[in-house]
Amino acid sequence: MSFENDVFISYAHIDNHPLTEGQEGWISEFHRALEIRLGQLRGEKPKIWRDLKLQGNDFFADTIVEQFPRVALLVSVLSPRYVKSEWCIRELREFWRVAEQHGGVRVADKSRVFKVVKTPVPLDLHPTEVQGLLGYEFYQFDRSGRPVEFGRLFGSEAERQYWSKLNDVAYDIYQLLGNLERRVAVEVDSSVEISGSVAQGNGTGERVVALKPPIYLAETTFDLTDERDKIWRELQQRGHLVLPDQALPPYNPAFERLVQENLERCRLSIHLIGSRYGIVPEGADRSLVELQHELAIAHNQNHPDFIRMLWMPIGLEVQEPRQEALLSRLQDDAELLQTSLEELKTLIQDRLNPRPQVPTAERADNRSESDPLRVYLICDQRDEEAIAPLDDYLYDQGFEVIRPLFDEDETQVRQDHLDTLQVCDAVMIYYGGGNEKWLRTKLGDLRKIAGYGRSHPMLAKAVYVTEPQTTQKQQFRTREAIVIRSFGEFEPGLLEPFLAQIAQRQGG
Repeated sequence: MSFENDVFISYAHIDNHPLTEGQEGWISEFHRALEIRLGQLRGEKPKIWRDLKLQGNDFFADTIVEQFPRVALLVSVLSPRYVKSEWCIRELREFWRVAEQHGGVRVADKSRVFKVVKTPVPLDLHPTEVQGLLGYEFYQFDRSGRPVEFGRLFGSEAERQYWSKLNDVAYDIYQLLGNLERRVAVEVDSSVEISGSVAQGNGTGERVVALKPPIYLAETTFDLTDERDKIWRELQQRGHLVLPDQALPPYNPAFERLVQENLERCRLSIHLIGSRYGIVPEGADRSLVELQHELAIAHNQNHPDFIRMLWMPIGLEVQEPRQEALLSRLQDDAELLQTSLEELKTLIQDRLNPRPQVPTAERADNRSESDPLRVYLICDQRDEEAIAPLDDYLYDQGFEVIRPLFDEDETQVRQDHLDTLQVCDAVMIYYGGGNEKWLRTKLGDLRKIAGYGRSHPMLAKAVYVTEPQTTQKQQFRTREAIVIRSFGEFEPGLLEPFLAQIAQRQGG
């Protein structure tokens, strides 16, 4: 199927009025920028068309409808005026009707109607045809709750956000136009599976083969929308269908039902945990972030091959007590990662495309027999001086002792910690000045080292419990590591179980 025009932009006339003298209107700037960026992606100038609406009223031109069968995609620029305009709504509905008759509204699970939201409009006021579409929001709310539209008029950050979102729209249009051009049809009753992904219908009686497994990227809180957009963008560029691809219902049980349906289609889910608890759907008692994660856990229990990833940024400062309680519950989750965003992107690809396991004799570090074993001695910064006798003794036994960094910024410190966990041979956590939460975090990191990229087992893990002496420390116990208690002068003999386990496992 061929089209004379690639894109038609539907908009309200008032939204193209410049806010300052000499400035180009928002729609005109959007049209120009989309044309340039899409042309760069496609390698040729796209055919983007819009009605200039020079008369400035809501008189509908039937000549526009006559051209819709020859238009591939429609970009609907929503605003308060758009949803009140009989002309704009009719443009949208006529394109939708014509698209259903000429190739279908959906192609490869993507709609031929792109919802661009210039100015906030309550979801229940969106035209019914696009209420279920996620859309592209060209604004964000400031701390006072007022919307700030993206563009150079509102500062450098708003301008950066504008170009980032414009690139998202252009790239998705580029992909969908490509799918239209190389549509792959198979028999209606056939079921085609490639790379573990079953062909999906496109609403026309045809089926389109998806070459990469769909991924569920959970909706998150406002403070992590930028991070979520970056992950979504990269997954899309790698050829994955990212779900949900429509707005989640704001009420239960419809919310849970749609999430479950999406999870059923996916191989992996990604959940971003931010500083706030988030919106609670009507009829539920937990936030949409917590609900999506719990549904993913339940899905994983029924589908062991399903992969679940849970992430929070380094240095997260929690804003609400309820979120603090949630994070406390999640600390023991073996899938919880606390890394840089770039590291998370790498880990996602590692989980989707696992590297072959390297035999113990051919470990990735390729250390020769003469190289010393590395012991990572983890401690709180307050214990830097106190660990000196322990450090000296381990070094005298022939180990290379690695201490954590403290003098760099938080991101560098965390990244060095994760890097060291991947290459060390054994770990000892010095439980002195750090509190119980600190200890739980470090033990949690040991449980998650496979997710961080480590491919070979640790020779030994220990917790060295020492001053200040508390009832909590006296009662501490774990099956995940050797517990060594030393309240008083350093006694080398207490380390024998730790050293013996290293020797035994190294010999094995």
